[in-house]
Amino acid sequence: MAYYTRSELADLGFASFGDDVRVSDRASLYNCAGIRLGNHVRIDDFCVLSAGEGGIVIGDYVHIAVGSLLIGKARIVMDDFAGLSARVCVYSSSDDYSGRTLTNPTVPAAYAGVRHGDVRLGKHVIVGTGSVILPGVEIGDGSAVGALSLVTTSCAGFGIFAGSPARLLKERDRGLLELEAKLRASGA
Repeated sequence: MAYYTRSELADLGFASFGDDVRVSDRASLYNCAGIRLGNHVRIDDFCVLSAGEGGIVIGDYVHIAVGSLLIGKARIVMDDFAGLSARVCVYSSSDDYSGRTLTNPTVPAAYAGVRHGDVRLGKHVIVGTGSVILPGVEIGDGSAVGALSLVTTSCAGFGIFAGSPARLLKERDRGLLELEAKLRASGA
């Protein structure tokens, strides 16, 4: 995987980006002026980040694995230590599928029923491969979402969620908080 150099990242026009940022040169990036990247961020091949009016904010120590998608008009936030496995889709906008409106981006807004909602993945959130997160969802700090899950409603912190729609299976261990403290104390 080849990554953009620091000067190439600057040329792309990100709103901001920190240190140790590795973005694949095979990722597709739209409206970079609306994207903020923290420190120690890695975005792999074939990811699509398309920032709408709300923008995309990526915290520190965040990994977005191959083929993932972050898109929509509303804001998308991934807090520190969050991660997306391969082929995860995060949407902050979605068409109305009821049949009461027309659908797709070629239709004028007056005839469409697009729903927008901010999406937030809290600190230490991990989302399993092939999962889909819909507009308006907040996944609380420390939660994990199992592979191939459909997240339609917000998830409380430190839970393990899975299914379609995703539901709480059990609580998640909080030992990772001690590891975070050690990492930050080490200055790495």
